[in-house]
Amino acid sequence: MRKKHSKEFKAQVALEALKEEKTAAEIGAIYEVHSNMVSEWKKHLIEFAAEAFQRGKSQEEKDASKLEEVLYKEVGKLKIENEFLKKKSRQIFGK
Repeated sequence: MRKKHSKEFKAQVALEALKEEKTAAEIGAIYEVHSNMVSEWKKHLIEFAAEAFQRGKSQEEKDASKLEEVLYKEVGKLKIENEFLKKKSRQIFGK
């Protein structure tokens, strides 16, 4: 069975590897993980480090928020049209 490590643990190991005071094999032995994982977590930390300093919403979140707003407006419009058609249907067919 595979071990699942917390993001805090991965960050700790990656930061240790980033210091480059010890080899990936030494760090892996200390934290009881494979040296390949140490290298992978270090690479991931470097790749996504800039996102830690991002302020506000990302462009993806802004786009999702805008889409949600448009969809809510459309749902509201369709509800009104549906109620109108139900009312007219009852007037015409008397049900």
